[in-house]
Amino acid sequence: MHTYQHPITPYPMTTISDKTGEMMHRGRIEVICGSMFSGKTEELIRRMKRAMFAKQSVEIFKPAIDTRYSEEDVVSHEGNSIPSTPVDSSASILLMATETDVVGIDEAQFFDPGIVDVCNQLAQRGVRVIVAGLDMDFAGTPFGPMPQLCAIADDVSKQHAICVRCGALAYLSHRIVAGEKQVMLGEKMEYEPLCRVCYEKAKREKTS
Repeated sequence: MHTYQHPITPYPMTTISDKTGEMMHRGRIEVICGSMFSGKTEELIRRMKRAMFAKQSVEIFKPAIDTRYSEEDVVSHEGNSIPSTPVDSSASILLMATETDVVGIDEAQFFDPGIVDVCNQLAQRGVRVIVAGLDMDFAGTPFGPMPQLCAIADDVSKQHAICVRCGALAYLSHRIVAGEKQVMLGEKMEYEPLCRVCYEKAKREKTS
């Protein structure tokens, strides 16, 4: 890492390796969003493991309600995992993420609105914050605090699953079981990724 002094400002500048900011000590927020089965958690785990390999101090958090694969670990649909701390509220993250270089947050759509301020405060402390979550629910409605997180992020990565009906890029996670509640934990038995066209067809099939 090369640190140099700008000829005009007294503040030290740090070389940035790439857009993911592994060599950057100034805070930033990265959001990984998309539908279910698009690889969001897989990408979060990959970035966190890169930071660990670089000997950076990391903390990973997830909502306590998400116990689908594990009560404690963050686990991708592909079966890869990384230890995490389940929390009931976003405020807990701010309290626990002390002396940490990189903070990872999975399933951010399930957190309370305070998660937006928490991520901002962490970034202002100089922490790299990596957030993964569903950007839309089963009905195509922006999900929880994800729109605000995308708005304040330094970088947003949109992941895409493949539509199981036609093979195009998926648009959202279509719920294939009964229920209108926005939050319903599930996997392949409850949801399927669909493109816009196939999603509209599926809606018509339900009402016909």
